[in-house]
Amino acid sequence: MSANKDTIERYMEGFRRSDHAMVLSCLTDDVEWLIPGMFQVFGKAAFDREIENEAFVGGPTITVSRLVEEGGVVVAEGAVTARKRDGGQLNLVFCDVFTMRQGKVRSLVSYLMAIKPTTGAEGAHK
Repeated sequence: MSANKDTIERYMEGFRRSDHAMVLSCLTDDVEWLIPGMFQVFGKAAFDREIENEAFVGGPTITVSRLVEEGGVVVAEGAVTARKRDGGQLNLVFCDVFTMRQGKVRSLVSYLMAIKPTTGAEGAHK
């Protein structure tokens, strides 16, 4: 696995553990994070405030199903589930596009889509 992919694996593990230091160690000082239609933050301090959200309890379950790299860009595709403080559950699929600089994340664009969990026949293709 490449150094850039290793960084992204470490970044994802940091989010799973809610380990701010681990996540922040993967970022450049001038990091930029954009979730289109939701927010955009600049710098490590602003990024740090977004690692955990008061609406959720515990760490998220993050599954990366695809990790590809080309020309200093790493793309991670996967799913996230997280328990909400109100007793509900958040289920998302994501596609994160990381632009790397010297082995660290310089910018991240996260495309997110909420999904309903499937069980039994609901998830079967016809």
